Amino acid sequence: MKPNNNKAMDLLRKLVETESPSHVKATVDNVGRIVMDECLSLGAEVETMGQSLAGNHLIARWGQGTDGILLLHHMDTVFPTGTLKNMPFYQKDDKTFGPGVLDMKGGIVITLSAIRQLQEEKRMPARPVTALFTSDEEVGSDSSRALIEKLARESALVLVLESGLVDGALKVWRKGVGEFLVKIQGRASHAGGAHEEGRNAIQEMAHQVLAIQNMTDYSKGTTLNVGTIKGGTASNVVPAECQAEVDYRVLVTEEAERINAEMNSLRPVTPGTSISVTGGLNRPPMPHDDLMKKTFEKASLIASGFGMTLKAGGTGGGSDANYVAPLGIPVLDGLGTFGEGYHSEREYIFTDSLFSRTVLVAELISRW
Repeated sequence: MKPNNNKAMDLLRKLVETESPSHVKATVDNVGRIVMDECLSLGAEVETMGQSLAGNHLIARWGQGTDGILLLHHMDTVFPTGTLKNMPFYQKDDKTFGPGVLDMKGGIVITLSAIRQLQEEKRMPARPVTALFTSDEEVGSDSSRALIEKLARESALVLVLESGLVDGALKVWRKGVGEFLVKIQGRASHAGGAHEEGRNAIQEMAHQVLAIQNMTDYSKGTTLNVGTIKGGTASNVVPAECQAEVDYRVLVTEEAERINAEMNSLRPVTPGTSISVTGGLNRPPMPHDDLMKKTFEKASLIASGFGMTLKAGGTGGGSDANYVAPLGIPVLDGLGTFGEGYHSEREYIFTDSLFSRTVLVAELISRW
């Protein structure tokens, strides 16, 4: 099977040059209209899930029945409007560059190209195929999580078109991802005339930062990172307030429970200050468990049938696959393009991965 390379590249350029930052609904909806037109041209029944703040989500369906295959994608990117001026879509040597080309507009093109190829060869499966295109993955999937879980529960297999690892490996494990917001309340005073009357919130935060960082346990794959700190108004004022944002990642749910307990047990060290902690786990872990191993083995067997060898890996980053894994449904992640530099001005894909992954996804859909 050989995908239509020119048509795929034309669609990829169109999607990348239609900027779609998560927080600008109109821009994500612009991508949604392109995706909808493509799905309709492929004979899909398309349903729009309207959103008031986030971009609209799209569900494209081919066929009816149960035990179908669900393919997950997101249309939003981390790049603000105007990025194309300094980061245009272009090809050089074996690479294709552009904002969102790797994460994950290439994945959208792969699915649509795979469906087109299967239709042309009359190899669409008897089971139904559903493609979900969401608008808010980069900002936590708050408006799409329930929809992802609902559609996943109706499916026999979920394929996630996020980017693969740089060597092309699929992602068979992901860490769970969470965030905390830590706030310290102290008391303001003049730093010169009444220093002793103040209660320095930044000083107290310094104690808490050390305690939080020390919750990291590399042996269990658990990391905490105090990423931002904000506090104070002027150097001659004892600061009354300070807040910190904390990112944390865990390989197993038990560690998430430990971190939640320890974070909520933090107590102030500096007399006269108080502390509040909000937040928790956003995306649960996607473990490399027996179900994942069996799913990857089946995919590997299918791939070997047409001369492709699959590799397996994992990452500390999260995706919508994290929501599927706890449901006990077979899921494969990292089936999109692969390259490097995602979320940066260096983002690129290995151009050929757009085509090789189209072949893989088409065969998984057809043969599963």
